[in-house]
Amino acid sequence: MYYSHMDSPVGRLLLAGNGENLTLISFPTGHKRKQVQPGWREYAAPFGETKRQLAAYFAGELADFDLPLEPKGTPFQLSVWRALLTIPYGQTISYGQLAEKIGRPTASRAVGAANGNNPIPVIIPCHRVIGSTGKLTGFGGGIEVKAALLTLEGVLAPDDARQQDLPFAEAG
Repeated sequence: MYYSHMDSPVGRLLLAGNGENLTLISFPTGHKRKQVQPGWREYAAPFGETKRQLAAYFAGELADFDLPLEPKGTPFQLSVWRALLTIPYGQTISYGQLAEKIGRPTASRAVGAANGNNPIPVIIPCHRVIGSTGKLTGFGGGIEVKAALLTLEGVLAPDDARQQDLPFAEAG
């Protein structure tokens, strides 16, 4: 496994992959934060295009990523992550709507768990899933990062993030 780091408006990201496909993005904060593992080799070359596209996204210049991805998960998780890729930039859906989207309308809790285990956030946009009441709910990188990403995409105004008592990270 190869890895590299990238500075972003939401902190220093850890990128990992097999040299051809991206398998992991980890935020520096939050309960799902990942660390470099023994045996991983630092090698920036495979991540050039990923870094370019992420930089364009954070600059507000890219809405759709075009990268080779290889998330690792169960068949159910993979179905949830595929459905996440269909949520348009600047839009959100609820966990229940996501469950319906994959044909499992009663599985919103399982969908939430799969969403929370997404190994390639931002590119597989799990941040676009919110609670049925419109509230921001759990996010592996921390609610502050979720708010910053949704603010960048125009879903939240900076004042909306502040009104929810969220530390707002200026994204962009």
